Amino acid sequence: MKLRQLSDLSDFSRGHWLRELLHRGEEPSHVQSSPDGQHLLLLQKSRPPTVPRVVAFQRHSIAGADLERSWQPPQPALVGLLFLQSPVVLGSWVLAVVWEHGRTEVWHFVVAVGWQLLHTLELCQGARARVVSVCSQGASLVWCEERPPLGAHSDMSKCAFRFCVCARALELGDQGVRLGTVRIVLHNSPEYQVLASPQHVFLVPAAAGFATTSKFLLIWHPEKAKLTIAAPSAGFVHSKVLRSSSESDFRKLLLGSVGLLAGFAPLDIHTSTVSSSGGLLLVSTKGSVSVVEPDGTQRHIFDLEGGPLAQESPVRLKTFGSILACVLAGVLYLVDQNSGRLIEKEVLSMKEVHFLESQGEEDSLQLLTQTGIYSFSFSKPEDSSRPEPCLVEMVFEEACRYYQRRSLSSSKLTVEKLKKGGTFQAPVVLAAILQHSLHQKQKPARGLQDTYAKLLSTMSLELQSYMSLELLKTSVVCAPESEVESYCKELVEQEVSRILQSDMDKDNLAYLNSVFASFPKAAWKATRSCLQLQHNGDGHLVARATPEVWKKVLCQPQLEEVGQNGMVPLFELICASFLSFKPKWLPSFVELTQQYVSNSWSYSSKEGPESGVPLYKRALGVLARKSKHGEADDEMELELLLCSKRPKAVLQALHLLIRLKQWQRVVEVAEKFSKLSPLLNKEIFTTLLAEFAQHRELDPYLDRLWPLCPAELTASDILTMVLQHLPHSQEDPVPFSSEGNQLTVGLLKPLLQRVLQHPSVQEEMYSDALQSPTFPPPTPPREH
Repeated sequence: MKLRQLSDLSDFSRGHWLRELLHRGEEPSHVQSSPDGQHLLLLQKSRPPTVPRVVAFQRHSIAGADLERSWQPPQPALVGLLFLQSPVVLGSWVLAVVWEHGRTEVWHFVVAVGWQLLHTLELCQGARARVVSVCSQGASLVWCEERPPLGAHSDMSKCAFRFCVCARALELGDQGVRLGTVRIVLHNSPEYQVLASPQHVFLVPAAAGFATTSKFLLIWHPEKAKLTIAAPSAGFVHSKVLRSSSESDFRKLLLGSVGLLAGFAPLDIHTSTVSSSGGLLLVSTKGSVSVVEPDGTQRHIFDLEGGPLAQESPVRLKTFGSILACVLAGVLYLVDQNSGRLIEKEVLSMKEVHFLESQGEEDSLQLLTQTGIYSFSFSKPEDSSRPEPCLVEMVFEEACRYYQRRSLSSSKLTVEKLKKGGTFQAPVVLAAILQHSLHQKQKPARGLQDTYAKLLSTMSLELQSYMSLELLKTSVVCAPESEVESYCKELVEQEVSRILQSDMDKDNLAYLNSVFASFPKAAWKATRSCLQLQHNGDGHLVARATPEVWKKVLCQPQLEEVGQNGMVPLFELICASFLSFKPKWLPSFVELTQQYVSNSWSYSSKEGPESGVPLYKRALGVLARKSKHGEADDEMELELLLCSKRPKAVLQALHLLIRLKQWQRVVEVAEKFSKLSPLLNKEIFTTLLAEFAQHRELDPYLDRLWPLCPAELTASDILTMVLQHLPHSQEDPVPFSSEGNQLTVGLLKPLLQRVLQHPSVQEEMYSDALQSPTFPPPTPPREH
């Protein structure tokens, strides 16, 4: 990294005043440069007697009228300085100066003329509205305004949701400037700070907001007219399309998520800004820097040094390319956003530093200080494609987390201590092996110790797999749009295979959930490949997965690890894939898993996957979550119940078939499953006998039904059950009914005859004694 001075501020109009202003210690509260980098705006909100003001300085001493605007309380304060693009003239821009009461001044700079006021507009429609935050997106203004209650003495706690988020296009043309119609994004809401990226607008809760509304942030997608509720730390994301103005009500938006959001911790935000890639950069009070993507997901980047941050300690953030620049207390941190690796740490000679736009220089960073403008330029290494520095750092960082969790000491373990100390050799060995194996394709192989070489031969397959995976990820990023889908399929298959071979912890399960949600078809094919699912010659589904893979599939995490952020276990994910792509295979898959469980765990084991909820019930839960329910789902429910072969599930399926009046299948199920156990046989027969007593639908199947009668039932037991289930008639019974649906003795006669022919239980008990030739039996001979 190279530091060079670009300007000592003498090339600005009134440069001596600008230098004097910065040297006096009157640090501006806001600094902004124009899109072309030729103008510098300083906003000062100093204490009296200095009047708050905004001043514009032109670079290269461009001639023309200056811009200086000031205000003095109780006059409305300035809220925002925004540069907006002109949709008419390419590369043209205007400056919008937005005041607290909604008045907006639109300025334009003309060479040799200077700053000109094009128009003064009223942003808000209500006279009592007050703008609290404003941003620009393209040629539109987005702002949050306060709409005070009508009553002069209204209880402010009851009027907490008195803010409204609006958007309005600023139309620039040959005929002048005018505002488009107001678009209500959100009304009846708490106070929000609005921050715009090129495609999205982030709504960050204000620091003085209520605890219940400071647990999440909102993301507005203007093109899709969609709002996303995101609680990044809890992994909660929920989106809703706003089809009408009534759906823009804040309380209606949260109606279905209040219960979940109530249990989340409030957001910890010290500083927030938008990155060049469109994400929201957040700095917590603990010094943790993270980015929230437009889809609501959060990724940790880096931890600043120095412990908790005071509220008055400013943190400056700026991104250029993949580099994040951060200034805190006179220290400049340069961090790789992708890996979180600290590239450079520079102690500056001044504490107050402001970032400027670097026009046309993506690999440089410009800083405004008291002594001038400086540029940091980055020279790329000769071979920037080699991933070993980042990978080695990741090894030591992961080792720190691993050993810290298992350490009884209260002292924090760092990467530097791990590298210097000789206590933990595993990360040092692994780092040496990685550097050797990743270098040997570009350079001659460096010598390794014999013990290292043995470990390298053991790890060779894993290293090849890692390198091919990294190469595939690079191909996905660089591939044209037509080839992305094929690369994604291969990438998903490798990722699913990799996770099934590692520990199924909370993070891996969350990652699998996102993969199955983003690439459902590719994830389904990857699952089939990992489990080696196929039909054999008999038409039965077989799986040739290893026992380790089966354990990952059947792993059921703790209840507190799932549910809050929408995660579901892997078994449920696979069942959902079966329902989407091969629903006929789902019962066979559940049967396969049950066979594996019965072979791997004892029936009374408390550690098995069926110690809690049975597998067929977990599959039924996935089926119940389908948005639409049809006849095919009833059939699927039947198959899942029957494939379990559990007595309760079989009886449940039997009752379902009776409810559907599928009498042929009722008898077939009864014949098949009565052979499993005498107790189940008795339950099935008594259920069907009760149905036989109530109607005549089973009469065609009596010759198949009566053989199912258990041997222990007597004629009196059968008659008692029949009389208990006879339908109640409103009229007096008659001997011969014209309806022809009454139960007659003739229908019961074959069953009763069959029962009377059965030997009684007591006869079977004493049959051996009764058939003995002598009674009593002879005395056994005595032993001498």
